[in-house]
Order: sequence, then structure tokens, then C-alpha cells
Amino acid sequence: MNGDVLIANATMILPTGRKKGDLRITNGVIAEIETESSLTPHNHEHYINGEGLFLLPGMIDPQCHFRDPGQPEKEDLQSGSFAAVSGGVTSFLDMPNNVPSITTFEMMKGKIENAKSKCVNNFGFFVGATPDNVDELKKCVGDQLNPVSHPGICGIKVFMGSSTGDLLVNEEDALDEIFRTTSGLIAVHAEDEHRLSTRFVDFEMRTDIAAHAEWRDDQTALIATQRAVRLARKYGHRLHILHLTSGIEAKWLAGQTSLLPNHEYKAHITTETLPQHLTFNDIDVEREGTRLKMNPPIRYQQDLEQLWTSLHDGTIQCIATDHAPHTLEAKALGFPKAPSGMPGVETSLPVMLTHAKFGRCTIEDVVKWMSKNVAECYNMKGKGELSIGFDGDVVLVDMEQEFVVQDETSWSRVGWNPFRGIGLVGWPVQTIVAGIPVFERTRETGQKGRVLVAPGQVGQPLLMASWSNF
Repeated sequence: MNGDVLIANATMILPTGRKKGDLRITNGVIAEIETESSLTPHNHEHYINGEGLFLLPGMIDPQCHFRDPGQPEKEDLQSGSFAAVSGGVTSFLDMPNNVPSITTFEMMKGKIENAKSKCVNNFGFFVGATPDNVDELKKCVGDQLNPVSHPGICGIKVFMGSSTGDLLVNEEDALDEIFRTTSGLIAVHAEDEHRLSTRFVDFEMRTDIAAHAEWRDDQTALIATQRAVRLARKYGHRLHILHLTSGIEAKWLAGQTSLLPNHEYKAHITTETLPQHLTFNDIDVEREGTRLKMNPPIRYQQDLEQLWTSLHDGTIQCIATDHAPHTLEAKALGFPKAPSGMPGVETSLPVMLTHAKFGRCTIEDVVKWMSKNVAECYNMKGKGELSIGFDGDVVLVDMEQEFVVQDETSWSRVGWNPFRGIGLVGWPVQTIVAGIPVFERTRETGQKGRVLVAPGQVGQPLLMASWSNF
């Protein structure tokens, strides 16, 4: 538990490429990387033989809903954190649509303190925007002239369309004030509330799951995305568009998103997509029903293909999960009563590494999209790559061992997973946070694996540099 570990003989995904060798973490920080010879073990450090395994920087999930406070029957920070490390996620960002919604600086501080006692990995939190809490938002992220950064606070979350919880900002004046007066990163759930409400009458009597994607169609998403981009450009604001789902949004955003500020547009805009939207289509939704109901919805094969294209060409910078668990009892209510959302944090890395196995991408791509680029998107310090001086958050994965996803082995409190019945590779064998092994999956533990530390024993608020507007 001293943060000293030596991982030997692993195939490492380094910034310079794929190389076999040894990596030493000392006092929680990567201290040595050797690819030409072997590092000599020290008496005081934990030794792991990584022969046959891939060593990756720890994954960073930038969109989770761990339901804490308020809905412990679905998840809390402890169960969510356990699920995360079982999937190789060493850091996460959590959303504010809790019960009650997290909309003030004092509530944010309380959530951070709660996480310190429950989590076994690193954490950050969004503050929720409302039509009238701009002063509280400024306390969290600063204003245009005086940006601030607090450990554990990653930005502002704006629900432009009604989804889950009671957070909604859809009026132009309120949105304009948030973009005009705050600093920091604004992350938007981009669905247009006006289009949702006016079209609802055409769908309210439907009970087939296909109605969900037809109602919350790609135009609903595109209108809101275009609106958010327009406001970001108007005020030179940092904008992140959450869970991109449609091909038309991805095509429209081409040339406008980048890990670096776009000086032509005087804005810095990034976006993400989800493993669900890269894997499932409407045929899968028809088969699985409300288990795959989420907002924005899983769409069609042409959308899936365009999302992959936009990941590869850099229009989409990173991958999140939107881990949003609901109980199976609630999901069993059928459409339209069943709530939207699904677990995902514990299978996101195996899902993407399985795509790599079958040629959709490479392991290096997965590291870029799920670790390095996430760290850059959020100005995280010391995260996202296997480099000397970076934090010792790493994961060892097995690309040969395949497990079929089973509800029974889920770590999420709701006890189910949308990828049930699918064989995946790339399961974490060891997850290490700040040089401390926090999770292992071995022959003795079985597929589920085991957490190795107590709640609150490992993990810190993420440090993220502040954002300055243009």
C-alpha cells in the first residue's frame, strides 16, 4: 500500500508506440520505463509479471451517473467506483442529476467529501446548471475574467432537453447568460426541448420501442448541438458535446471540433460518443427492448458507421459510457414507462478492445480515445499516458481470454449489463491507482474478480487546470 510497484514483461502502449518491457511506479508516480533490458525488483515494491498482457494507462470515464446522493437502490459512489475499477477505469467524472440535484458550490464540496470516503479511484464532478444559478456556477468555475479551478470540479452540465432528473435549461436567455458570464467547460446534453415537446403528441400512444428513436430523432439532437456551438462561438466558450449519437451531427461538426482551440471560430469544442452507439443499432434495440432505452437513443446502422468514421478522422475526440443504471424492475415496465439509461462503466474497455480485436480500431486507438484524449479534453494533470512523471494509474488487460458478459457477475448495484450474452476480450487482470493494486481478476476470483482495497483507501479528487475563454 505504499504506491510502489514493478510491472515486468508486459506489452506497453506508450506514446511512442507498442513496446514490451518493464514499468516502475514509485510513490504513486511512474518513475522508470525500460524497453531494452529488465528493471531490477526492489525489496519493498509489489512485483507483477505482465507476460502475455497489455499494459495501458488507466481509463478515464468522463460521463457517469453514480446516483449519489439520493438513489442507492440504483448505485452510489462506492458501488459505482467498484464497478469502474473492475473495468479498468481509474478516474471518472460524475453528473449532477442526483436527488437533490447538485447545483451549488456547497453541495459540490459535500459530494467531493462523500467521494473521499467511498471511492477506490479518482473522481471529478459536474455542477448542474439551472435557469437561475449562475452565481453558484461562477463559484465553481469562475467567470470570464477570473477562471478558477477547484480539485474535483470539472465543469458545468447543461441539460438542453429533458432527460432524467429535474435539471433543464432550454430558454435562450438563460443559456445565453451561462455561456456569456461563466468560465470553465460547459458540457451539454444536446436535445432540443421545443422539438421534443411539440412532437410528443404524435408518439405518446406508441408502446413499441422503435418510437423512442423516432421521437427523439437526429434533428432533435442536431438543433440543440448547433445551438450550443453557436453560443460557444459567440462568447468564445469551452464547450463539450456529450454522447454524440447521430451521423448528421457528426458530419456537421467536422472541422469544428478539436483537442486544441479553434482560433478561426474563437471557440474550443470537443465531443464524445459511447460504446453502446458504436455497437448497437435499432435491430438490437428491438431485440433487447427497454434494456437499451437511453437518451439520446441508440439509432441506426448508418449512424453507427458515421460515428466510427468521425472517431477515426478526429471529429469525435473521446469515448464515455453515460453509465446510468436503473433497476431491472423499473426497466421491466416496458415502453414508454421504463426509464432511460443503462450501466456501462465495467464493460466499456472490453467492448472497445473487442472492437480492436476484430479490426474496427487498434488498441492504441482505444487508449487515445478512452484515456489520453479524455485527459486533454478536461485539462487533467498527470493522467492519460504511460510516461515518466505521470500518475501511476494503469491497467493490465488480457487480449486472449474471452468472457461472455453475464448479469450475474456485474459490479453495478442494479445487477445487469446491456452487453449480456456477448463474448468480450480485454478484461482487466489488474487495475492500479497511484501505484496501488485496487482490483484483480484471476483464475481464483473467476470472471467477476475482486476489489483489493477498502472504500476511501485509494483515490483523490482530480486536478484539472482552469479554462480561459477567448
